[in-house]
Amino acid sequence: MAHAGGPGARKDILERLDSGEVVVGDGSFLITLEKRGYVKAGLWTPEAVVDHPDAVRQLHIEFLRAGSNVMQTFTFAASEDNMESKYFEHAEEAIWAVEVLKESGKPLAATMCIGPDGDMCGVTPGECAVKLVKAGAAIVGVNCRFGPSTSLKTMRLMKEGLQAAGLKAHLMVQSLGFHTPDCGKGGFVDLPEYPFGLEPRVATRWDIQKYAREAYNLGIRYIGRCCGFEPYHIRAIAEELAPERGFLPPASDKHGSWGSSLNMHTKPWIRARARREYWENLLPPSGRPFCPSLSQLDA
Repeated sequence: MAHAGGPGARKDILERLDSGEVVVGDGSFLITLEKRGYVKAGLWTPEAVVDHPDAVRQLHIEFLRAGSNVMQTFTFAASEDNMESKYFEHAEEAIWAVEVLKESGKPLAATMCIGPDGDMCGVTPGECAVKLVKAGAAIVGVNCRFGPSTSLKTMRLMKEGLQAAGLKAHLMVQSLGFHTPDCGKGGFVDLPEYPFGLEPRVATRWDIQKYAREAYNLGIRYIGRCCGFEPYHIRAIAEELAPERGFLPPASDKHGSWGSSLNMHTKPWIRARARREYWENLLPPSGRPFCPSLSQLDA
């Protein structure tokens, strides 16, 4: 399969999605740049755009090389209102935003920070999706707060809600790069290890290939990320969906599919791992024998 940057013609996001094209989002900015020493945890304000623009640019380059179609601006928590509430956990607020933004005449995507239990006022995922589409959103989905499997459960509920209401919209998922099966309604921010002890929960590249395939099979065509999604996670999405997209990302030049590059290793037992079945069925230990597998929530 060819390694390329994708189709050359410039199309807006709705033209891409209407044609059935897979759109791959970019990755994590706040948590990734905090780990690299450019963002301060707490309010998570994006002053790195001004103070360290080269660091932000470099991360954009890495996501682009890994296979992203979309580069989002690093502006999260850049307003006083956002710093106070970290919008959108409430369907009502998201609807207000959609109603204002649709006046721009631009394609409108609306995603919410919710899990399978719905928003903070008890509005179900299906109801949230219906309300957003009726307000004017052409693309709806979820972002942040929950890991891959939980986010896909929520997306399934959104899709079912739209179908029951006789509505159509494109679907968009932007999961965390962490596993969160023990999270409550508030998501990973309620975990006692948030934000500095999340590393044991990081999804493997193979976890993300599974996430990408399941999302695609669910009918989701905008597949991206949120906190914890590194460039190699984006590459995993792009590689899993390369047959549908028709090309591999530039970063795949240095990555053998399903560990195939291990065929060159000098150790025979490591060469034996150069196969999809090995990595697809691996249950990776954490290496922490006295740590629990799940957390007790603080909130």
